[in-house]
Amino acid sequence: MTISILIADDQQMIRSAYGMILGAQPDMEIVASVADGTSAVREARRLRPDVCLLDIRMPGTDGLEATRLLAGPEAADPLKVLIATTFDLDEYVYRALRNGAYGFLLKDGSPALLVEAVRAVAADNALISPAVTVRLLRHMTDAASEAASPAAPGRPAGRRRGSPRTRPTVLELPLTARELDVVRLVARGRTNEELAAELHVSLSTVKTHLGSVQRKLAARNRVEIAAWAWENGVCTGQDARGPAAD
Repeated sequence: MTISILIADDQQMIRSAYGMILGAQPDMEIVASVADGTSAVREARRLRPDVCLLDIRMPGTDGLEATRLLAGPEAADPLKVLIATTFDLDEYVYRALRNGAYGFLLKDGSPALLVEAVRAVAADNALISPAVTVRLLRHMTDAASEAASPAAPGRPAGRRRGSPRTRPTVLELPLTARELDVVRLVARGRTNEELAAELHVSLSTVKTHLGSVQRKLAARNRVEIAAWAWENGVCTGQDARGPAAD
């Protein structure tokens, strides 16, 4: 199956480079190449590509707002967005993922990583640049710890500003032991095939568990599952116990 791709970047050289790298893949086809976010939203809605590869800083509608319009909670029929940017800023990472992006890449990554990311997003998996992942997950864990700690004198209790609690906690959610195993592995970046191998179950069983987890979390994709896991400390302390039995 051919993966159709829309490229949006305000630099012609970047659009050409992406087009050459991705267009050379036997399973990929560039269906649109545009220079601004407004055009990206319009063409994406018209063509409905498998993957929308968006820059962040573009004239008019930027990539973050375009992501929200195409993949956010209010999108009637969301598309899959992969962000590729020069700017390695936490604010951009958080906003992109909250706005529905499936992945976040830095432009200094290798062509092989770009190809891998497009294939991952098309297959409904998430991929975040290795240069971003460790810092992102550490900040998520720190935010969860701060939210659980007592407030400092003169400061109101609750989550810190900028990290609103949008999903239920582990205690509020009836996830089974097996579903928690799936969540932990998703948060560690495992693919469906790796999940099946590590949990010694079939691929269809993995997909069933993932579907159940997404419904319970009201998560649209694996990135939101991973974010919930790290924000709620699911990936700390308990990993050593090993997977539960079915």
